[in-house]
Formats: sequence, structure tokens, C-alpha cells
Amino acid sequence: MITRRGFAARIGAAVAAGRMLPEMAYAQRAMIQGDLPKDMVWLNANENPLGPPQSSLAAMADVLSAAGRYHYQEVRDFYAALARSEDLQPENIVAGCGSSELLHAAVEAFTAPDRPLIVMHPTYEGPPEVARAMHRQVIQVPLLPDYSADVRKIAEAADKIHAGLIYMCNPNNPTASITPKAEVAWLVANLPPDNVLLIDEAYIHFGESKELETALPYVRQAKNVVVARTFSKIYGMAGVRAGFVCARPELIERMRPFRNNVLSIIAIRAVLAALAESRTLLPERRATNARIRGELCAWLRERKLPYIDTQANFMMIDVGRNAREFIAKMPPMGVAVGRPFPPLDNMLRVTIGTDPEMQKFRDVFWRVYRG
Repeated sequence: MITRRGFAARIGAAVAAGRMLPEMAYAQRAMIQGDLPKDMVWLNANENPLGPPQSSLAAMADVLSAAGRYHYQEVRDFYAALARSEDLQPENIVAGCGSSELLHAAVEAFTAPDRPLIVMHPTYEGPPEVARAMHRQVIQVPLLPDYSADVRKIAEAADKIHAGLIYMCNPNNPTASITPKAEVAWLVANLPPDNVLLIDEAYIHFGESKELETALPYVRQAKNVVVARTFSKIYGMAGVRAGFVCARPELIERMRPFRNNVLSIIAIRAVLAALAESRTLLPERRATNARIRGELCAWLRERKLPYIDTQANFMMIDVGRNAREFIAKMPPMGVAVGRPFPPLDNMLRVTIGTDPEMQKFRDVFWRVYRG
């Protein structure tokens, strides 16, 4: 695994590094061009290779013929089911097109020209890119040497500049690292007045560490905390586009005007079917991911290849040189991995796929690594 030594130097000088265009950050497959093998293995977008559960596939197929209508009458029951799944009330929930739409809504609702956004760095680019597009100031706070959020510096910066919103991804993307529950608790307890903490839990279902804990209890306590969830990852429905955020009603009402008011009936039915079997589905999928992820970690350790300890369905591997050229060599050989993530210039991000996919990844990775 990656040690703390040298991390500060790697991060510190690159806080102001150039950023990628939003469409490049989101359109993962479109970035990979050329004459690609027909049996490409796609490990570049943190997707779940298991796809939607069979119950969701059946539910989507069943409703397709009725997809010519909006089905507003089903939204109330849908919100009630989402709320029950997290031990909340419907007024604590707003749903959208994946969690991305709602992260954007939070930026619009809680930042302003004089109320900046604060983010850990590096992290998921969506919220800071939206803020910059709106001409809002973005303050990047480098990760600590253990790749967790520096909550004390975040709180200090938020208080000093009168920030409007703090964005924390936990587990973090692209590092797959976590911010321990005690640190999150400290930040919630020390939030400056009128500041909102947005915690993106897209990957939380994959985590196994006892130090990783959902922030939903703070929502139930009516704190200034918004928790984002998605059905794109462990539920395997990235293309269905369904997500939601949880917060106290006043915060939900501030966000609501900034999201689309029409939710796809196909997504609604898929989500309801998946929620109905979540008690068995989630543990099974978590266990599958953990087993395959653990096998890759063991393979890397055997070859003395450093990596960041992972609590997600992807991981970062230190290839010992600038990863950009390394990453570019893999698609023609049949494997696509994540784009470069400055300032982690030597790191390659790979999604955890199926057993055959990870075997092909190991074969191609090793050939490229050995030159």
C-alpha cells in the first residue's frame, strides 16, 4: 500500500494543477478512441459489471410499453419507499438523474458569488466544475497523508472565507480512501454557521472498514448535512440514472428548484424492485467486490507494487512513473482504465470488474509495466 512518505510533496505543489473539462471527466468511454479490440474490458468508470439485478430488469421491461406517460401519480409512493429505506421521512428526500444532478443542485442552492465551495483535493470533479462554471470560488484543501479529508483545515477555511458549501466524497473518488467517522463527527460539530456539509456516499456500500460510517444520522438529527446516494454503483444501474439526497426539509426545499421535476418511470420501477431485495442484494454484491478486490491487492503485494488502501469498487495503483502514457497503452491491448488524476500523476485508477475481466487486466497491466 502507499505510505505517507512523500505524499505531502506529491499533493502540496499541485493544488492549483490544471483541471480537465467536464465532458472529459464524465464521458469516460468517449475519451478512448482508435481501433479497439471487440472484446474490450471496460474498467475505467467505476461501473458495476454485475449490472441491474434481475428484478429491476424485469420491472423495466414490464413498464416500457407505458413509458409514453409521465406517471406523476407514482412519485409519492416512490418517495415514501426511498425514505423508508433510509429510516427517514419523504420530506427528507429529493430524487434526481443519478446523484450527479443533485450534487449540482446543492452547489446552486448553497453557494453564491460571496459564498465559496470548499472541496477535498483530489476528489470527484462534478461539484467544483459546476461551481466554476457559475463563477463561484472553489477552495481546494489537500488530502492528509493517509488520503483522508483534512477536516480541521476545511473547517478553518470555511470559517475564514464564509463558505456556503463543503463537499466531501466518502469513500473518496478517485483515491477509494475514507475519512474516518470520528473526523466526520468533528467536522459536523465544528461547521461554521450557515455552512452546509454535502457528503457524497456513492461508494459507501462497498466499504468494510469499521472507521467508515454513513452520515445519515446527522440528517435525522437535523444538522446542516446533506447526504447523496446513487443507484449507479452497487446496484449496477449507472445507465438508468437514479439517485437521491437526504437532508432536513428546509435544505431539501432549497435544493428542489434546481433539479428536474420529471423522474423516469423506468428508473422508478427499477429502483423500487432493487430496494425490495436490498437486504440480500447489497451484502452479496459487497462480498463479491471485496473478494475480487482482495485478490487484486494480494497480486499487487506479491509484486511489491504500491497501492492506496481501497474501500470502494475501484483502486489506485502506483505505477512508478507518470501514468498518462501507461494508461494510454492499455486500450489497444483490450483494457480501459481510468483517466489521469492530477496531482496523483503516478497513479492508475482501475475499477473492480468480474474475475475474467480482472485476469485480463492483470495480464495487460503486467505487460505494460514490464515494458
